[in-house]
Amino acid sequence: MEYVLAVFRARSQTITFSNLLKSYGVGVNVVSTPRKINVSCGISAKFLAKNLQLAKSIISRRRFDSFAGFYLVKQQGIDVKFLPI
Repeated sequence: MEYVLAVFRARSQTITFSNLLKSYGVGVNVVSTPRKINVSCGISAKFLAKNLQLAKSIISRRRFDSFAGFYLVKQQGIDVKFLPI
């Protein structure tokens, strides 16, 4: 399974970003940020990789000064990899 996490340093910006994605019809969940990423406010926006271009577009148009980056999450059984995008 592959998905993307949008990681922020401010909870309010995570919620705002998630709501913007939802307004475009994207399925998004607010989830706890994995400790391995080691950058954040504790929550991130999780969405399918197919929506990454839209997410990048939203980030480029809005001022999210707490945005820490996108991470592609690849999960195979119990093995999980977090790859910065």
